[in-house]
Amino acid sequence: MQLQIGFMQGRLSSKVNGKIQAFPWESWKKEFEIAHDCGFSIMEWTLDQDRLYENPIMSEVGQKAIKELTQKYEISVPSLTGDCFMQAPFYKVDGSKSESLLLDLRNIIISCGKLGVKYIVFPLVDNGRLETQKQEMMLKDGLALVDDLLFQRGIKIVFESDFPPDKLKYFISGFSLENYGINYDIGNSAALGYNSKEEISAYGDRILNVHVKDRILKGTTVPLGKGNANIPKVLKELSEINYDGNYILQTARAVNENHADVLCQYRDQVINWME
Repeated sequence: MQLQIGFMQGRLSSKVNGKIQAFPWESWKKEFEIAHDCGFSIMEWTLDQDRLYENPIMSEVGQKAIKELTQKYEISVPSLTGDCFMQAPFYKVDGSKSESLLLDLRNIIISCGKLGVKYIVFPLVDNGRLETQKQEMMLKDGLALVDDLLFQRGIKIVFESDFPPDKLKYFISGFSLENYGINYDIGNSAALGYNSKEEISAYGDRILNVHVKDRILKGTTVPLGKGNANIPKVLKELSEINYDGNYILQTARAVNENHADVLCQYRDQVINWME
Protein backbone atom coordinates (compact mmCIF):
# COMPACT_ATOMS: atom_id res chain seq x y z
CA MET A 1 0.00 0.00 0.00
CA GLN A 2 1.35 3.41 -0.94
CA LEU A 3 1.11 5.69 2.06
CA GLN A 4 -0.33 9.11 1.29
CA ILE A 5 1.26 11.18 4.05
CA GLY A 6 1.11 14.94 3.68
CA PHE A 7 1.51 17.93 5.97
CA MET A 8 -0.45 20.92 7.14
CA GLN A 9 0.73 24.12 5.49
CA GLY A 10 2.76 26.19 7.93
CA ARG A 11 4.38 23.23 9.69
CA LEU A 12 7.59 23.92 7.73
CA SER A 13 7.70 27.53 8.89
CA SER A 14 7.97 29.52 12.10
CA LYS A 15 4.77 30.27 13.99
CA VAL A 16 2.75 33.28 12.86
CA ASN A 17 2.05 35.58 15.81
CA GLY A 18 2.65 32.67 18.19
CA LYS A 19 -0.21 30.59 16.78
CA ILE A 20 0.22 26.83 16.41
CA GLN A 21 -1.56 27.06 13.04
CA ALA A 22 -1.96 29.98 10.65
CA PHE A 23 -1.22 30.76 7.02
CA PRO A 24 2.56 31.33 6.65
CA TRP A 25 2.45 34.67 4.86
CA GLU A 26 6.20 35.18 4.67
CA SER A 27 7.20 31.65 3.65
CA TRP A 28 4.31 29.96 1.86
CA LYS A 29 6.20 29.77 -1.43
CA LYS A 30 9.37 28.51 0.22
CA GLU A 31 7.43 25.69 1.85
CA PHE A 32 6.88 24.06 -1.53
CA GLU A 33 10.62 23.83 -2.10
CA ILE A 34 11.33 22.55 1.41
CA ALA A 35 8.52 20.00 1.15
CA HIS A 36 9.91 18.70 -2.13
CA ASP A 37 13.39 18.39 -0.66
CA CYS A 38 11.89 16.42 2.26
CA GLY A 39 10.12 14.04 -0.09
CA PHE A 40 6.58 15.22 0.57
CA SER A 41 4.09 15.29 -2.28
CA ILE A 42 0.92 16.40 -0.44
CA MET A 43 0.11 19.66 1.35
CA GLU A 44 -3.12 20.68 3.05
CA TRP A 45 -3.74 24.41 2.56
CA THR A 46 -4.74 26.67 5.46
CA LEU A 47 -7.23 29.50 5.26
CA ASP A 48 -7.98 32.01 8.01
CA GLN A 49 -10.80 34.54 8.21
CA ASP A 50 -8.30 37.31 8.86
CA ARG A 51 -7.13 38.66 5.49
CA LEU A 52 -9.26 35.97 3.81
CA TYR A 53 -9.20 37.48 0.33
CA GLU A 54 -5.48 38.23 0.55
CA ASN A 55 -4.72 34.52 0.81
CA PRO A 56 -3.24 33.49 -2.56
CA ILE A 57 -5.75 30.71 -3.02
CA MET A 58 -8.50 33.33 -3.24
CA SER A 59 -7.15 35.36 -6.19
CA GLU A 60 -6.34 34.65 -9.82
CA VAL A 61 -2.78 35.88 -9.39
CA GLY A 62 -2.31 33.69 -6.33
CA GLN A 63 -3.90 30.67 -7.99
CA LYS A 64 -1.52 31.03 -10.93
CA ALA A 65 1.44 31.11 -8.54
CA ILE A 66 0.15 28.06 -6.68
CA LYS A 67 -0.27 26.10 -9.92
CA GLU A 68 3.27 26.95 -10.97
CA LEU A 69 4.66 25.86 -7.59
CA THR A 70 2.70 22.60 -7.49
CA GLN A 71 4.01 21.71 -10.93
CA LYS A 72 7.60 22.79 -10.28
CA TYR A 73 7.91 20.95 -6.96
CA GLU A 74 5.46 18.10 -7.64
CA ILE A 75 3.33 18.93 -4.59
CA SER A 76 -0.42 18.43 -4.81
CA VAL A 77 -2.98 20.32 -2.69
CA PRO A 78 -5.93 17.91 -2.37
CA SER A 79 -7.40 19.47 0.76
CA LEU A 80 -7.88 22.77 2.56
CA THR A 81 -8.46 23.36 6.26
CA GLY A 82 -10.99 26.14 6.63
CA ASP A 83 -10.08 27.56 10.02
CA CYS A 84 -12.03 30.58 8.77
CA PHE A 85 -15.27 28.65 9.30
CA MET A 86 -14.33 28.05 12.92
CA GLN A 87 -13.15 31.62 13.45
CA ALA A 88 -16.33 33.12 11.96
CA PRO A 89 -19.12 30.50 11.85
CA PHE A 90 -22.01 31.64 9.66
CA TYR A 91 -24.44 29.53 11.73
CA LYS A 92 -23.83 31.57 14.88
CA VAL A 93 -24.80 34.96 13.43
CA ASP A 94 -27.91 36.26 11.71
CA GLY A 95 -28.95 38.43 8.80
CA SER A 96 -26.39 40.21 6.67
CA LYS A 97 -23.45 38.84 8.69
CA SER A 98 -24.47 35.27 7.97
CA GLU A 99 -25.13 36.07 4.31
CA SER A 100 -21.67 37.62 3.96
CA LEU A 101 -19.98 34.56 5.47
CA LEU A 102 -21.98 32.27 3.21
CA LEU A 103 -20.77 34.31 0.24
CA ASP A 104 -17.23 33.72 1.51
CA LEU A 105 -17.97 29.99 1.55
CA ARG A 106 -19.15 30.07 -2.06
CA ASN A 107 -16.03 31.94 -3.13
CA ILE A 108 -13.82 29.47 -1.26
CA ILE A 109 -15.47 26.54 -3.03
CA ILE A 110 -15.03 28.23 -6.41
CA SER A 111 -11.36 28.96 -5.68
CA CYS A 112 -10.74 25.40 -4.52
CA GLY A 113 -12.35 24.09 -7.69
CA LYS A 114 -9.92 26.06 -9.83
CA LEU A 115 -6.96 24.35 -8.13
CA GLY A 116 -8.32 20.82 -7.95
CA VAL A 117 -8.81 20.81 -4.18
CA LYS A 118 -11.13 17.90 -3.40
CA TYR A 119 -11.79 18.29 0.33
CA ILE A 120 -12.61 21.34 2.43
CA VAL A 121 -12.14 20.60 6.12
CA PHE A 122 -14.91 22.29 8.11
CA PRO A 123 -14.04 22.42 11.83
CA LEU A 124 -17.02 22.05 14.13
CA VAL A 125 -14.76 22.43 17.18
CA ASP A 126 -13.70 25.18 19.57
CA ASN A 127 -15.39 28.43 18.43
CA GLY A 128 -17.05 26.48 15.64
CA ARG A 129 -18.59 23.75 17.78
CA LEU A 130 -22.33 23.16 17.53
CA GLU A 131 -23.94 24.11 20.84
CA THR A 132 -27.67 24.33 20.03
CA GLN A 133 -30.26 22.81 17.73
CA LYS A 134 -30.70 26.23 16.14
CA GLN A 135 -27.03 26.36 15.19
CA GLU A 136 -27.22 22.87 13.71
CA MET A 137 -30.28 23.85 11.68
CA MET A 138 -28.63 27.06 10.47
CA LEU A 139 -25.55 25.06 9.46
CA LYS A 140 -27.62 22.60 7.43
CA ASP A 141 -29.73 25.34 5.84
CA GLY A 142 -26.64 27.34 4.90
CA LEU A 143 -24.78 24.38 3.42
CA ALA A 144 -27.85 23.38 1.43
CA LEU A 145 -27.33 26.60 -0.53
CA VAL A 146 -23.94 25.37 -1.80
CA ASP A 147 -24.85 21.73 -2.45
CA ASP A 148 -25.15 22.21 -6.21
CA LEU A 149 -21.89 24.15 -6.35
CA LEU A 150 -20.04 21.45 -4.41
CA PHE A 151 -21.33 18.78 -6.78
CA GLN A 152 -20.50 20.82 -9.88
CA ARG A 153 -16.92 21.44 -8.71
CA GLY A 154 -16.33 17.89 -7.47
CA ILE A 155 -15.59 19.05 -3.92
CA LYS A 156 -16.64 17.53 -0.60
CA ILE A 157 -16.94 19.26 2.75
CA VAL A 158 -15.45 17.08 5.47
CA PHE A 159 -16.54 17.88 9.02
CA GLU A 160 -14.15 17.75 11.95
CA SER A 161 -16.36 17.42 15.00
CA ASP A 162 -16.15 16.99 18.76
CA PHE A 163 -19.33 14.88 18.82
CA PRO A 164 -19.09 11.42 20.42
CA PRO A 165 -19.29 8.45 18.01
CA ASP A 166 -23.04 7.77 17.95
CA LYS A 167 -23.95 11.45 17.77
CA LEU A 168 -21.51 12.08 14.90
CA LYS A 169 -22.84 9.00 13.09
CA TYR A 170 -26.35 10.41 13.34
CA PHE A 171 -25.20 13.91 12.37
CA ILE A 172 -23.35 12.86 9.21
CA SER A 173 -26.24 10.64 8.14
CA GLY A 174 -28.15 13.87 7.48
CA PHE A 175 -25.67 14.91 4.78
CA SER A 176 -25.32 13.39 1.33
CA LEU A 177 -22.53 10.98 0.44
CA GLU A 178 -21.92 12.99 -2.74
CA ASN A 179 -20.96 16.21 -0.99
CA TYR A 180 -20.00 15.46 2.61
CA GLY A 181 -17.77 13.31 4.76
CA ILE A 182 -15.67 13.34 7.93
CA ASN A 183 -12.17 14.51 8.72
CA TYR A 184 -10.95 12.24 11.51
CA ASP A 185 -8.48 13.90 13.87
CA ILE A 186 -6.55 11.31 15.89
CA GLY A 187 -5.27 13.76 18.50
CA ASN A 188 -8.54 15.56 19.06
CA SER A 189 -10.35 12.28 19.67
CA ALA A 190 -7.69 11.25 22.19
CA ALA A 191 -7.99 14.60 23.98
CA LEU A 192 -11.74 14.07 24.24
CA GLY A 193 -11.27 10.57 25.65
CA TYR A 194 -13.10 8.83 22.82
CA ASN A 195 -12.54 5.18 21.87
CA SER A 196 -11.13 5.06 18.34
CA LYS A 197 -12.57 1.62 17.61
CA GLU A 198 -16.05 2.83 18.53
CA GLU A 199 -15.59 5.95 16.38
CA ILE A 200 -14.34 4.11 13.32
CA SER A 201 -17.03 1.42 13.69
CA ALA A 202 -19.70 4.13 13.90
CA TYR A 203 -18.75 6.29 10.91
CA GLY A 204 -15.58 4.91 9.35
CA ASP A 205 -17.25 4.63 5.95
CA ARG A 206 -17.61 8.44 5.91
CA ILE A 207 -13.97 9.25 6.79
CA LEU A 208 -12.32 10.92 3.79
CA ASN A 209 -9.33 12.69 5.36
CA VAL A 210 -7.25 12.11 8.50
CA HIS A 211 -5.28 14.54 10.63
CA VAL A 212 -2.39 12.97 12.51
CA LYS A 213 -1.37 14.50 15.81
CA ASP A 214 -1.07 13.54 19.47
CA ARG A 215 -2.70 15.28 22.42
CA ILE A 216 -2.93 14.85 26.14
CA LEU A 217 -6.32 13.89 27.55
CA LYS A 218 -8.22 17.17 27.95
CA GLY A 219 -4.99 18.93 27.01
CA THR A 220 -2.80 20.29 24.28
CA THR A 221 -0.87 18.95 21.28
CA VAL A 222 2.38 17.12 22.07
CA PRO A 223 4.98 15.26 19.97
CA LEU A 224 3.78 12.00 18.42
CA GLY A 225 3.90 9.17 20.94
CA LYS A 226 3.96 11.50 23.96
CA GLY A 227 0.23 11.95 24.47
CA ASN A 228 -2.89 9.86 24.96
CA ALA A 229 -3.42 8.91 21.32
CA ASN A 230 -2.65 5.28 20.51
CA ILE A 231 -1.66 6.13 16.96
CA PRO A 232 -0.46 2.65 15.87
CA LYS A 233 -3.82 1.22 17.01
CA VAL A 234 -5.79 3.89 15.16
CA LEU A 235 -3.78 3.39 11.97
CA LYS A 236 -4.43 -0.35 12.15
CA GLU A 237 -8.15 0.22 12.65
CA LEU A 238 -8.28 2.56 9.66
CA SER A 239 -6.39 0.02 7.58
CA GLU A 240 -8.91 -2.66 8.58
CA ILE A 241 -11.76 -0.64 7.04
CA ASN A 242 -9.63 -0.12 3.91
CA TYR A 243 -9.25 3.61 4.41
CA ASP A 244 -7.23 4.79 1.43
CA GLY A 245 -7.25 8.56 1.87
CA ASN A 246 -4.54 10.95 2.98
CA TYR A 247 -2.88 11.26 6.36
CA ILE A 248 -2.06 14.90 7.07
CA LEU A 249 0.58 15.68 9.71
CA GLN A 250 -0.93 18.38 11.92
CA THR A 251 1.71 17.72 14.52
CA ALA A 252 3.31 19.60 17.41
CA ARG A 253 5.57 22.43 16.31
CA ALA A 254 9.35 22.21 16.34
CA VAL A 255 10.83 23.81 19.44
CA ASN A 256 14.20 24.77 17.96
CA GLU A 257 13.00 26.03 14.55
CA ASN A 258 14.23 22.80 12.89
CA HIS A 259 10.85 22.40 11.25
CA ALA A 260 11.82 20.19 8.31
CA ASP A 261 13.79 17.74 10.44
CA VAL A 262 10.99 17.38 12.97
CA LEU A 263 8.29 16.95 10.34
CA CYS A 264 10.34 14.30 8.55
CA GLN A 265 10.81 12.47 11.86
CA TYR A 266 7.05 12.48 12.42
CA ARG A 267 6.44 11.16 8.92
CA ASP A 268 8.94 8.35 9.45
CA GLN A 269 7.27 7.50 12.77
CA VAL A 270 3.91 7.15 11.05
CA ILE A 271 5.40 5.00 8.29
CA ASN A 272 7.00 2.70 10.87
CA TRP A 273 3.72 2.39 12.76
CA MET A 274 1.90 1.47 9.57
CA GLU A 275 4.30 -1.26 8.50
